[in-house]
Amino acid sequence: MNTAETENICGLRKEDFQTTVNGKQTDLYILKNSLGNEVAITNYGGALVAIMVPDKDGNMANVIQGHDTIQGVIDSPEPYLSTLIGRFGNRICKGKFQLNGKEYNLPINNGPNSLHGGKKGFNAKVWEALQMNDQALVLKYVSPYGEEGYTGEVKVTVVYTFNDDNELVIEYMATTNKKTIINLTSHGFFSLQGIANPTPTIDNQICEINADFYIPIDETSIPTGEIRFVKDTPFDFRTPKAVGQDIDADDEQIKNGAGYDHCFVLNKREEGELSFAAKLTDPVSGRTMEVYTTEPGMQVYSDNWATGYEGQHGATFPRRSGICFECQHFPDSPNRPYFPSVILRPGMKYKQKTIYKFGVEK
Repeated sequence: MNTAETENICGLRKEDFQTTVNGKQTDLYILKNSLGNEVAITNYGGALVAIMVPDKDGNMANVIQGHDTIQGVIDSPEPYLSTLIGRFGNRICKGKFQLNGKEYNLPINNGPNSLHGGKKGFNAKVWEALQMNDQALVLKYVSPYGEEGYTGEVKVTVVYTFNDDNELVIEYMATTNKKTIINLTSHGFFSLQGIANPTPTIDNQICEINADFYIPIDETSIPTGEIRFVKDTPFDFRTPKAVGQDIDADDEQIKNGAGYDHCFVLNKREEGELSFAAKLTDPVSGRTMEVYTTEPGMQVYSDNWATGYEGQHGATFPRRSGICFECQHFPDSPNRPYFPSVILRPGMKYKQKTIYKFGVEK
């Protein structure tokens, strides 16, 4: 084994992530905490390519879906696989919104709608990277005026920290020189049992979501405008239950999402507070993940469209082998004035913080 392989437990090699894209260098950055656990990130799209944490017996596994080479990340059948999302996470109806009386048109890349920032969003950009120390990585990107149809130049900073409490903390900051809209998130595909060939289904994982309400969608996955109580629906995770319990329920909303692909309205005492959003427990490995966020919503996606494509070290990702907890503002917010605002103005600072905390229960 060469030194690059023995330096880390995830088995990913820096040289496999080094290339030049549009004149910018890509690389692999590895964060380690004092417990010996690891998070590996590439500055191409800010993609998380490894989260190495132990199970109840101390066995390490990678619990996030990704690829083991930069080319794999760039050419992934799932372009958003565990990447950063921007300028606008989730869907905008027909790719249109109005600002200051002017209509803006975005690329249509998801049925009739615009998804995750357009055809070449933040997931497909090389970010400027600076590893501060063993536990912190700073990524920066300047999104030029007019990129993917969005107004304003936006300067974005994302800081990943992996602390000694096994918390992966993602902090986002952004400023603009012209009134615009913004909705950033991280699209991690989590597989708490550990990625494998094939990666096991998420059906038996126990999920709790701190939300009394969710946002129903139409058949193109755009919010209907209603905010619906979760009681007596497949979307009631206030008491922990298996992800798969109601995932194929005879329910219009489940059919519209082909499973779960909905935004939950997180319970908050005050706007912007950092609070508990969700917990996922894998009964086989004993691994747990808690989610905390300052954001008002969380898109839960049960990986309904995966095809069994290949990822890191020969692992394969069949349908529903991962689950996403994308903390964000609500979908189609620019067209819904009563949803929390996604407008960013000059002089304002966009800030949000999301924490994924890993643990075990024996």
